[in-house]
Amino acid sequence: MTKPQIKCVIFDCDGTLVDSERLCCEALCKVFNDFGANLSMIDAINHFEGGKLADILAKTKQRLGVKVSIDRLEPLYREYLDELFESQLKPMEGIFELLALLDSKDVEYCVASNGPRDKIERALQLTGLLPAFKGKIFSAFDTNSWKPEPDLVMYSAMNMGFRLEECLYVDDTPKGLEAGVRAGVKTVHLIGLNERGHSLELEKIKSLRELELCI
Repeated sequence: MTKPQIKCVIFDCDGTLVDSERLCCEALCKVFNDFGANLSMIDAINHFEGGKLADILAKTKQRLGVKVSIDRLEPLYREYLDELFESQLKPMEGIFELLALLDSKDVEYCVASNGPRDKIERALQLTGLLPAFKGKIFSAFDTNSWKPEPDLVMYSAMNMGFRLEECLYVDDTPKGLEAGVRAGVKTVHLIGLNERGHSLELEKIKSLRELELCI
């Protein structure tokens, strides 16, 4: 059987299009340490696995024994993260060259992120990527379903007009990778901030420049 031709690449955002995972961990440390915790960057990185922000905050506060509501933690986290994005956020190495390559091959692409749309757009705007993804941004808030559930990946493929077997999904976190696999899409693991173990048998790349070999 002929291998299906990849016609659309679906990118996660944080840690895949923009180099933000360390900044996310830094914001997490700041918000919890404001409330008397002792969360180090090493600890934050070691527990980083992606997913819905409310779940990340809930697990972290349970682990640290912090008695503060998510309603207080989440806006503070987003405020701190926005400040870090403003001063330090950069695009992932090789992303502009990869997008140019995809354009030359007439391969479409989009972004599917657990974050709210305004956060995705701001991250892309700050890194110069927004023009490439105009009209091709899909948020879990659109589907009311967050990775590792497969709905967002499937929704993105449908809205781009492609069958699942014509798409490739790229993510750097275990929960994101699980979403791609559960959606039935060819899924590639971009090795990122940590290499948390997972049982998924996936192609792994260390740089976006290697993605050409997966298409």
